[in-house]
Amino acid sequence: MDAYSGYNQIKMHLPDEDKTVFTTGRGIYWYKVMPFGLKNTGVTFHRMVNKVFKDLIGDIMEVYMDDMLAKSVQRMDHLLHLSKDFDLLRQYEVKLNPEKCTFRVTSEKFLGYLVTQHGIKADPNQISVILNMRSPAYAEVQMLNGCLAVLNQFISRSKKNASRSS
Repeated sequence: MDAYSGYNQIKMHLPDEDKTVFTTGRGIYWYKVMPFGLKNTGVTFHRMVNKVFKDLIGDIMEVYMDDMLAKSVQRMDHLLHLSKDFDLLRQYEVKLNPEKCTFRVTSEKFLGYLVTQHGIKADPNQISVILNMRSPAYAEVQMLNGCLAVLNQFISRSKKNASRSS
């Protein structure tokens, strides 16, 4: 399932509306709902979705930003699980984009992976380039090793820099 214009479904906190003011030739306006492009838009939306589905995530649902996956081990349980999902969507007034929703499938691509009744697998379309790649010649492997040896000091420093920035 996909939330329709996800960010625009979150109402702005009333005291913060004046921080979104913009001027046009026809007057001064401000946003009543969260516009795309604010610094914390993604985090705020993600927090909202996690709040809405907090009791279901990991059990009968997986969520990533505005993409939601209802899951069931037994086919007979799936309608009950969807009913719980839809009850929460209605309660919090979250609207779905029907053109991006798919139901009654045993496997589907989700976030670049293939989710099946047997688990999560790599999408064959994404790994086909690697599978169809020709084996490198001995000289090419030597050249790659040489490049990595030269860049090794930077690679080891990038790990340290990455841990500092998080």
